[in-house]
Amino acid sequence: MDLVVRRDIIQRDDLHVIAGRAGDPPLTRISVVSVVENPFAGQQVDDLSPLVDGSIGLANHMVEIATGLCRGLDIQSYGKAGLVGLAGEQEHANALLTTAFANPLRDMIGDPVAWISSVTKVAPAGTLIDVPVNNIHDIYVRSHYDAVSLCFPGTPMPDEIAVIFCMLTRGRIGARVGGLTHEEARSRRKAASA
Repeated sequence: MDLVVRRDIIQRDDLHVIAGRAGDPPLTRISVVSVVENPFAGQQVDDLSPLVDGSIGLANHMVEIATGLCRGLDIQSYGKAGLVGLAGEQEHANALLTTAFANPLRDMIGDPVAWISSVTKVAPAGTLIDVPVNNIHDIYVRSHYDAVSLCFPGTPMPDEIAVIFCMLTRGRIGARVGGLTHEEARSRRKAASA
């Protein structure tokens, strides 16, 4: 199934100082959002495999957008989300966010191995969503637990799904609760693949 993209939304947020602490480098948060027509809005459909299959083309579309935005950046965290308009079901977004969708985005980043945090919900246009993110190499890197808060006036309409992919360039500014670091997780991964 070819999904109809109605709208693309791009957001970049560069955080330089948090609670009096300077980030060196700053924490950059990039969000790529594609709003698609929900082909199953207002219907009771058991087989959602057409959405799973269609999500690959959608991911490739989002990769085209994200590639230029990420050029020169060290992406260290990611997360995904879906907002379903009121005529749809939460499961419609979940069908769009499976591994089939995630793999092209992983390949763009460089084949990270950690699972990608996600959240979905049915909501009216303009609803806030907090997209959870975690480290690309290991979910146990505490400094990289974060969220990206997003709100899109006018989206999703009842027959739409907003599909969201977020990427961050570092852990939280001022993170100091210990545990595995991004560098240690990356080294472990390199050692395991050698």
